[in-house]
Amino acid sequence: MSIPATATGPRLPSAPRRPVAAHRVAVLAYAGMSVFETGIVTEVFGLARPEFDVDWYDLVLCAEQPGPVPVVGGASLHTPYGLAELAAARTVIVPGVPDVTADPSPELTTALRQAHRRGARIMSICSGAFALAGAGLLDGRRATTHWRYAELLARRYPRVEVDPDVLYLDDGDLLTSAGSAAGLDLCVHVIRRDHGAAIANAVARRLVIPPHRDGGQAQFVEAPVPTDPDDDRIAGSIDWALAHLAEPLTVAQLAGRAHMSSRTYLRHFARATGTSPIRWLVDQRIRASLTLLEETDVAVEQVARAVGFDTPVTYRHHFGRVMLTSPSAYRRAFRTDAGQRA
Repeated sequence: MSIPATATGPRLPSAPRRPVAAHRVAVLAYAGMSVFETGIVTEVFGLARPEFDVDWYDLVLCAEQPGPVPVVGGASLHTPYGLAELAAARTVIVPGVPDVTADPSPELTTALRQAHRRGARIMSICSGAFALAGAGLLDGRRATTHWRYAELLARRYPRVEVDPDVLYLDDGDLLTSAGSAAGLDLCVHVIRRDHGAAIANAVARRLVIPPHRDGGQAQFVEAPVPTDPDDDRIAGSIDWALAHLAEPLTVAQLAGRAHMSSRTYLRHFARATGTSPIRWLVDQRIRASLTLLEETDVAVEQVARAVGFDTPVTYRHHFGRVMLTSPSAYRRAFRTDAGQRA
């Protein structure tokens, strides 16, 4: 259907009236964007989830100027929603910026500041952190972005505490993530924050992604030299460790499997995975315990021993750090969620 033109240009239809849900999520669309980042947000927050007995999100795509937004590939995304809707949302997501060397427009800056003053949760994916920083929201705060842009972000906005290693950072009302795929990690984290681990894990399964990824983005940084041949030895030690998670494991043992000194092993392991061997082992043991919690009635103390933790206290401590809940609460929530889906 064609839109009649006027002397001042095409007359755009007014934004449709939609009932505002308990939690509206607004994502910014901008000219020249890749639809992948927007697709991430749409997939996580925009699809209906009737299988969950919770109030889900109401997603709207907003642009600085309502109407057609040209995207990568020659297509156009048309939205009737503008910055007024963005500023009024409960969660605002900026999935990127068209130019990391340019400041955000005054109009976008105003909308982001208005949303923040209202108490909205502001999130960025990849280069979207530049819009948040340009609006002054990240001054004195921790933030991340794609590793390619981290140095530039720190140089352009020296008041921002840039962490170039992590996949995402949750600083309360301001959340930032690394490259595009890390936006998935952040979005699942937000669901976990809003609705608990069981629902977040269920969404992750539907997306066919892990509910929690190990390590940071340091493991993806392009190396200035060819790949280290010792990486194969690190990979071999990792495979061996996965097969022996229930046993007491030390860095010295893993280094021995890789035929390295402990100091050399620690250096190569961090470069290959973006984390330390001990942190990696803990995360793998937590992940291995999920199946036991979900599919058996084995006591938590036995679960802890089965995946290699010395004591149930240690297991509960690390489980809470990774999953943001307790093993018992996770089991109850998962069983409830599974019953609703059955």
